[in-house]
Amino acid sequence: MIVAFTLSMPTANSWNGKWSGEGRVYAIIKTFRTHKAITKVADLLRQRSFSYRWSDGWCACVSVKEVDSAEAKQLRKKSVGFAGYDWMVDSILQYGKIYASHEVPEGAAT
Repeated sequence: MIVAFTLSMPTANSWNGKWSGEGRVYAIIKTFRTHKAITKVADLLRQRSFSYRWSDGWCACVSVKEVDSAEAKQLRKKSVGFAGYDWMVDSILQYGKIYASHEVPEGAAT
Protein backbone atom coordinates (compact mmCIF):
# COMPACT_ATOMS: atom_id res chain seq x y z
CA MET A 1 0.00 0.00 0.00
CA ILE A 2 1.37 3.41 -0.99
CA VAL A 3 0.20 6.42 1.01
CA ALA A 4 0.71 10.12 0.34
CA PHE A 5 0.86 12.62 3.18
CA THR A 6 0.31 16.16 1.90
CA LEU A 7 0.87 19.34 3.91
CA SER A 8 -1.12 22.56 3.66
CA MET A 9 -1.52 25.62 5.88
CA PRO A 10 -5.22 26.53 5.62
CA THR A 11 -4.97 29.21 8.31
CA ALA A 12 -2.00 31.54 8.10
CA ASN A 13 -1.55 34.34 10.62
CA SER A 14 0.54 36.43 8.24
CA TRP A 15 0.18 40.00 7.03
CA ASN A 16 -1.78 38.86 3.96
CA GLY A 17 -3.37 35.72 5.43
CA LYS A 18 -1.36 33.46 3.13
CA TRP A 19 1.41 30.96 3.60
CA SER A 20 4.55 31.74 1.60
CA GLY A 21 4.61 28.08 0.52
CA GLU A 22 1.10 28.18 -0.89
CA GLY A 23 0.84 26.72 -4.37
CA ARG A 24 3.75 24.32 -3.91
CA VAL A 25 3.42 20.59 -3.31
CA TYR A 26 4.61 19.33 0.07
CA ALA A 27 4.33 15.55 0.12
CA ILE A 28 5.82 12.52 1.81
CA ILE A 29 5.20 9.16 0.19
CA LYS A 30 5.43 6.01 2.29
CA THR A 31 4.98 2.36 1.35
CA PHE A 32 3.49 -0.12 3.80
CA ARG A 33 3.89 -3.84 3.21
CA THR A 34 3.10 -5.75 6.39
CA HIS A 35 -0.43 -6.69 7.37
CA LYS A 36 -0.02 -4.91 10.72
CA ALA A 37 1.17 -1.67 9.08
CA ILE A 38 -1.55 -1.76 6.41
CA THR A 39 -4.24 -2.29 9.05
CA LYS A 40 -2.95 0.68 11.07
CA VAL A 41 -2.73 2.91 7.98
CA ALA A 42 -6.26 1.90 6.91
CA ASP A 43 -7.54 3.55 10.11
CA LEU A 44 -5.65 6.74 9.21
CA LEU A 45 -7.06 6.71 5.68
CA ARG A 46 -10.60 6.65 7.06
CA GLN A 47 -9.88 9.88 8.95
CA ARG A 48 -8.33 11.44 5.78
CA SER A 49 -6.81 14.55 7.38
CA PHE A 50 -5.16 15.70 10.57
CA SER A 51 -4.74 19.24 11.80
CA TYR A 52 -2.42 21.02 14.17
CA ARG A 53 -2.97 24.52 15.53
CA TRP A 54 -0.34 26.74 17.07
CA SER A 55 -1.19 29.35 19.70
CA ASP A 56 -0.29 32.18 17.28
CA GLY A 57 -3.19 31.36 14.93
CA TRP A 58 -1.39 29.25 12.33
CA CYS A 59 -2.95 25.91 11.44
CA ALA A 60 -1.43 23.02 9.48
CA CYS A 61 -3.33 20.23 7.78
CA VAL A 62 -1.86 16.88 6.73
CA SER A 63 -4.04 14.98 4.27
CA VAL A 64 -3.64 11.22 3.99
CA LYS A 65 -4.52 9.40 0.77
CA GLU A 66 -3.79 6.03 -0.78
CA VAL A 67 -2.15 6.44 -4.19
CA ASP A 68 -0.98 4.14 -6.94
CA SER A 69 2.64 3.96 -8.04
CA ALA A 70 2.13 6.40 -10.94
CA GLU A 71 0.60 9.08 -8.69
CA ALA A 72 3.30 8.45 -6.08
CA LYS A 73 5.96 9.02 -8.71
CA GLN A 74 4.35 12.31 -9.81
CA LEU A 75 4.02 13.54 -6.22
CA ARG A 76 7.65 12.70 -5.48
CA LYS A 77 8.68 14.63 -8.57
CA LYS A 78 6.56 17.71 -7.72
CA SER A 79 7.20 17.75 -3.97
CA VAL A 80 9.51 20.38 -2.51
CA GLY A 81 9.88 18.46 0.74
CA PHE A 82 7.72 18.86 3.82
CA ALA A 83 8.83 22.30 5.03
CA GLY A 84 10.42 20.86 8.17
CA TYR A 85 7.16 19.35 9.37
CA ASP A 86 8.11 15.68 8.85
CA TRP A 87 7.52 15.24 12.57
CA MET A 88 3.79 15.60 11.91
CA VAL A 89 3.77 12.49 9.71
CA ASP A 90 5.85 10.63 12.30
CA SER A 91 3.34 11.62 15.00
CA ILE A 92 0.35 10.57 12.88
CA LEU A 93 1.93 7.18 12.24
CA GLN A 94 2.91 6.69 15.87
CA TYR A 95 -0.11 8.12 17.72
CA GLY A 96 -2.88 8.58 15.14
CA LYS A 97 -2.79 12.31 15.88
CA ILE A 98 -0.39 15.22 15.52
CA TYR A 99 1.48 15.98 18.72
CA ALA A 100 4.53 18.17 19.09
CA SER A 101 7.21 16.35 21.11
CA HIS A 102 6.35 18.28 24.27
CA GLU A 103 2.62 17.51 23.92
CA VAL A 104 2.60 13.71 23.75
CA PRO A 105 0.33 12.56 26.58
CA GLU A 106 1.86 10.19 29.10
CA GLY A 107 0.93 6.65 28.15
CA ALA A 108 -0.10 7.61 24.58
CA ALA A 109 -0.57 4.54 22.38
CA THR A 110 2.30 3.77 20.05
